[in-house]
Amino acid sequence: MDGKLKEIVLENSDVIVQKWLEEINSDKEKSNIKSIPDELFETTNREFVNVIFRSIKNNMEPASVENFAEKVINLGWPLSYITDGLQVFRRVMVNYIVNQPAEQRDIADFTEVMKSVDDWLDPIIRQLVDEYTGSWEQTVSMQKVALQELSAPIIPLVDNITAMPLVGTIDTERAKLIMENLLDGVINHNSQVVLIDITGVPIVDTMVAHHIIKAAEAVRLVGATCILVGIRPEIAQTIVNLGIDLSKFPTQSTMEKGFRRALELTDRKIVEFDRKDENVENLIHSIKGE
Repeated sequence: MDGKLKEIVLENSDVIVQKWLEEINSDKEKSNIKSIPDELFETTNREFVNVIFRSIKNNMEPASVENFAEKVINLGWPLSYITDGLQVFRRVMVNYIVNQPAEQRDIADFTEVMKSVDDWLDPIIRQLVDEYTGSWEQTVSMQKVALQELSAPIIPLVDNITAMPLVGTIDTERAKLIMENLLDGVINHNSQVVLIDITGVPIVDTMVAHHIIKAAEAVRLVGATCILVGIRPEIAQTIVNLGIDLSKFPTQSTMEKGFRRALELTDRKIVEFDRKDENVENLIHSIKGE
């Protein structure tokens, strides 16, 4: 009996798909995906319905389910697109079957029709939802790692001098990441001086200052020096009012001043020259290979 119903569905798939597309397009205007371009929506829906019918034919390929779920995530569409679409498909298919002459569907009990349809669609619902949530968790995990790397980056400036620009608030978790990246950066880049730039840190309170001091002390223990740069007037006033002692490592108001200080600590300096000087011009041409 289930085989008879499946035969009806597959033989009339074009009609069922058309009715489903009409309902899906109608529901789109009421949902949070109404801004999706019509062409993209139509293409994705066609792919969606192909996945459904492969499942009904018992030819479901795990790769096709995974690829479709990943596509929906990459498009930024919610899980409700999948679940709502399958519920609409269930309703359209049941209505189509029960409206067929009884002798054709060879079944009169609506409950049995629903059971057969559930047996076809429930596996695809589970597979798609599982793949979607699994891919989503993986995507979120990767984004979290990327954000962590961006939240405390180590940037080599010149030999033995690196910088760590900090932007945004600093909490305990981020402070731990700053410490780890700072120490790894010192070792990996053979740094003698590290510039910690807090220009983009909106608030420097006792906790933030404590974390920075701990990071600077850790860097000192591995043989390098920290220079704190980007201290704005209001930050300087806050530090003084809180009684925070930053005298153990150098501080500068700007990155430029900090970089000049870093060069001094590594026995280098910036030398200004006059391009009109003949020796300088010869040196420039020599470097350019002229």
